[in-house]
Amino acid sequence: KSSVQTIGEEQIQNPYTELLVLKGHQDIVRFLVQVDDCRFASAGDDGIIFLWNAQTGEKLHELHGHTHKITAIAPFSSSDVAEEKTNLIITASADRTVIVWDCTSGRQVQKVSCFHSTVKCLTVLQRLNVWLSGGSDLCVWNQKLDLLCKTSHLTDAGISALVELPKNCVAAAVGKELIIFRLSASNNGSEGWNILEVKRLVDHQDNISSLVSVNDLTFVTGSHIGELIVWDALDWTKQSSERNFWDSSVHPDVQPEIKLSQSPHETSVQHLTSDEECVFAAVGKGIYVYNLQMKRVIACQRTAHDSSVLHIEKLPNRQLISCSEDGSVRIWELREKQQLPAEPVPTGFFNMWGFGRTNKQANQAAKKVQENTPLYFLELVGDLIGHSSAVQMFLYFGELGLATCSADHLIILWKDGERESSLRSLTLFKKLAQNGDLQLKL
Repeated sequence: KSSVQTIGEEQIQNPYTELLVLKGHQDIVRFLVQVDDCRFASAGDDGIIFLWNAQTGEKLHELHGHTHKITAIAPFSSSDVAEEKTNLIITASADRTVIVWDCTSGRQVQKVSCFHSTVKCLTVLQRLNVWLSGGSDLCVWNQKLDLLCKTSHLTDAGISALVELPKNCVAAAVGKELIIFRLSASNNGSEGWNILEVKRLVDHQDNISSLVSVNDLTFVTGSHIGELIVWDALDWTKQSSERNFWDSSVHPDVQPEIKLSQSPHETSVQHLTSDEECVFAAVGKGIYVYNLQMKRVIACQRTAHDSSVLHIEKLPNRQLISCSEDGSVRIWELREKQQLPAEPVPTGFFNMWGFGRTNKQANQAAKKVQENTPLYFLELVGDLIGHSSAVQMFLYFGELGLATCSADHLIILWKDGERESSLRSLTLFKKLAQNGDLQLKL
């Protein structure tokens, strides 16, 4: 029997009771990026990029230009003195090209095809008005996709993830290593740029699978064997780490699963997200909440899904959303536990003569367990069933709802049923009022 939580049909705290199914993709849809408040782009293994309206589900543009699967996508907004703000997206593909697209017109702005290997990640440094592409080397581009500078060949495996750091620095995940690079503009007045490797961090024991920036002081990395490391973003020193996600003595409220061996896939940190207070980690099938100040896990749901959790996000309230290879999307609420009072220290005659030592040791052990026990728990409050295959990721649009993409080639817009019903009623009321005014005039 599966140890995953279940929820009945009565899901009071789940507002997503309506769904719109968006069709168009012909293969796995792996990426969703938000363009503005009501538009988003989708991309995947068919090499096509679609632009959608998040309110209506209308397909706005279908962008063709790549011949292989999309490997990375990033939004970017530019504004010149003479021009208004332009929303752009940049896409990288296994065909070893990168394309910049105009989201309003759906046209190609620029295309570059000088790469020696596939670009696996893209990062926009908005403040410096440049792009970074990561593959077998790290390249810096301006908005017109002019190559400003690049590193020498790093490894055949290449850069798998990038995160922006303060002081014009970036952290690049290259296998087990984390390489810190610094960008600087040339001093001679030209538009030239330099990129310099300043440090290599080798604390991870396995390949780094995820990176997230918490704030200007902190960033966090996760690896394939379940290591989570918190770093100082200014001097790149290790602040804390968590390697005990699967240790039942650290999370005593979790029932241990009996297994002969644990495959790396089951312990891999698939995705990290953060607010100022906590880091939320998708580890194997589970979800863990790591408090940065307390430097420990304060809540966990070890079997949140039947298969690996691929994406996790914190909502503005105390809720989390997760999606999984099992095709499900789930809503969780972080709730505080009722803490049991600590056992009193034994006193009296026996303790005075030393007979209470065993009790004292037991008390210390109980205290240690209490220190390790999570302070909160994750309550399942919603289950969104709609996809027939692995849900790759999702986008949260606030009152407009939730967009999910999947290996079933579909995108689903999940809507707040009550809100949509009231909007339809309001629209109908307005139409009836307009018709009444028209009849009165006639």
